[in-house]
Amino acid sequence: MSAAPRGELRVFEAPQAVAAALADLFAAEARSAIEARGSFFVALAGGKTPRAAYSLLAATQRRGAIDWPHVFIYFGDERCVPPESDESNYKMASDSFLSKVPIPPKNVHRMHGEDEPRRAARAYAQVLVETMGEMPHFDLMLLGMGDDGHTASLFPGTDPTTGQEQLVRAVFVEKLGVDRLTLTPPVINASRHVTIAVEGAGKASALHAAREGPYDPVKYPVQIVSPNDGTLSWLVDKAAAGLAG
Repeated sequence: MSAAPRGELRVFEAPQAVAAALADLFAAEARSAIEARGSFFVALAGGKTPRAAYSLLAATQRRGAIDWPHVFIYFGDERCVPPESDESNYKMASDSFLSKVPIPPKNVHRMHGEDEPRRAARAYAQVLVETMGEMPHFDLMLLGMGDDGHTASLFPGTDPTTGQEQLVRAVFVEKLGVDRLTLTPPVINASRHVTIAVEGAGKASALHAAREGPYDPVKYPVQIVSPNDGTLSWLVDKAAAGLAG
């Protein structure tokens, strides 16, 4: 591949509008998947915009429009911390969203960040296989992008295809000095719809390079996101799009 995959770019006035669009997308994809296949498999992301979207899902009429017993929750990545840690993506999602909607607890599959990382990665891969088959196909994969171009826990400096024979990989993020768990590119790209939410002027340079620059996923791992047979969309605010004036 000689160019970065682009996907649909939707630009919104402010972060709050991005969050609202993300919540609306979640609800629409849930209804569509449940109507078509009887269930909705979604991988959640961490970060400010997803948190705001999750709160909207819990607090608005979107909640009543979703058949929660047929929604199955997973995570795209996780910090290697206990589930009660404020650093935990699971805790964020639980506090802002999952504890406030009528979703059966058995439908929520968290990554066990408190366990030894490689063992936790293998265990989560087994959960994916047992619940979704040999190659999981998420109906919706929610991702973010850091100001360095990372997505999920695929960080610059390492080829994101490293270890992609695994469904889930334990990674050591050298610049942060921490261990993390992440879904690998084959799982991400097997999704029916991948959406990447980005906000803030600090991410404008990375967003432009990721979408318009040469293909270099070691430098900008988000460029590895290119659904095989699905849809890629970007939900960004004006600042991230470089349009704030």
